[in-house]
Amino acid sequence: MRIATWNVNSIRARVDRVIAWLERSDVDVLAIQETKAKDAQFPYERFREIGYEVVHHGLNQWNGVAIASRVGISDVQIGFDQMPGWGEPLAPEARAIGATCAGVRVWSLYVPNGRTLDDPHLPYKLQWLQVLRQQAIAWVAAHPDTPLALTGDWNIAPQDDDVWDMEVFEGSTHVSPPERAAFAAFLDAGFVDVVRPHTPGPGVYTYWDYQRLRFPKRQGMRIDFVLGSPAFAARVSSAAIDREERKGKGASDHAPVIVDLD
Repeated sequence: MRIATWNVNSIRARVDRVIAWLERSDVDVLAIQETKAKDAQFPYERFREIGYEVVHHGLNQWNGVAIASRVGISDVQIGFDQMPGWGEPLAPEARAIGATCAGVRVWSLYVPNGRTLDDPHLPYKLQWLQVLRQQAIAWVAAHPDTPLALTGDWNIAPQDDDVWDMEVFEGSTHVSPPERAAFAAFLDAGFVDVVRPHTPGPGVYTYWDYQRLRFPKRQGMRIDFVLGSPAFAARVSSAAIDREERKGKGASDHAPVIVDLD
């Protein structure tokens, strides 16, 4: 079974690339983030034409998450219990969707950005991650034998090797101690970064800003992850980051991350 996660940075702008990639990648389940579409705007038919069912959660032109599967989708959940909200008035954003695909529980997650260290969005991000961790721990405790994957754009570079130059990011989000601690708390709770052992750094990234020729200069960040429960991690046979998909006209600023299960 092959599972992937990809922040596509607008599904309507990049649906041709996503479909072409699915057709040649042999991926069974794709978790998608930043679709930037309402549910009615998602191009479901394009996925159906190549054999994938899709569940999507999108409220406006921001955020948006989806799961595409050719091995079935069941037990769909929009958001997680007690998920913090944002805005005035506070309301949940379209940042999380979960489903069971061929016996594997998959979550597509688009973690809040945090913006700056003094922005209210950062405490929101940290609270969002804290509640997600609590809910994921409870779910694993209730279903220890069912593989669970928390996949997506975490908007955190948890190690110094995960950015091209730490001096550039000094005083910025994504690398701050509270954010890194929030990520590490998932590992402390038993979740496993299943991709890193197969794609060790330094110089291994999943995101390159469109500005300042970051991609050809190899100036990226590693912020897209698959964190697996023990039952999921035990089945992982290989993993990769498809850096080639960041190349060419119309590419997302993120690359797909792929995990193979026995």
